[in-house]
Amino acid sequence: MMHMHDEPPHQEEEQFNRLKQNIDPSAPSDAPYDHNIGYQNEVFNFNGMHNQSQIRSRGYGIGNSIVGLPANAPDAYYTQPGSPYNPAFIRKFEYKGDLDEATGGGRPYKNDVWKKRLMTAAEKEEIENPSDTVDSSHAMLTPREEAILARGGTLPKK
Repeated sequence: MMHMHDEPPHQEEEQFNRLKQNIDPSAPSDAPYDHNIGYQNEVFNFNGMHNQSQIRSRGYGIGNSIVGLPANAPDAYYTQPGSPYNPAFIRKFEYKGDLDEATGGGRPYKNDVWKKRLMTAAEKEEIENPSDTVDSSHAMLTPREEAILARGGTLPKK
């Protein structure tokens, strides 16, 4: 839980001293502090602004002249992890494959749905109805030999 009070930062010591008068120690203490507030960093607000959500650029490469934020400076507002505005979320986009990879590329796709969308009618037809030409050397294979070929292996010549 947080304790909120109306004292501005420069009057905190006076507030601590006032509140310490209400403390009635029940036993001697070796604690380094005589109150329950430990070390606090000095309060710093950009241009004296308490609401840090205003410190953000107003467009790509523009900055914000109202609050004095220069162009291309990082924004100060908080973003949830996983938000597209969080700098840690931004990563390089990678394609899954390319339909024209054998000829130098040109039709990259990001998933199987896009692979089907980018295929020509002839390519779709070839996948749905593979050619009926059967290689004569593979006409009479045993199941073991078919498995070897399916895994990318080669058969010894008979």
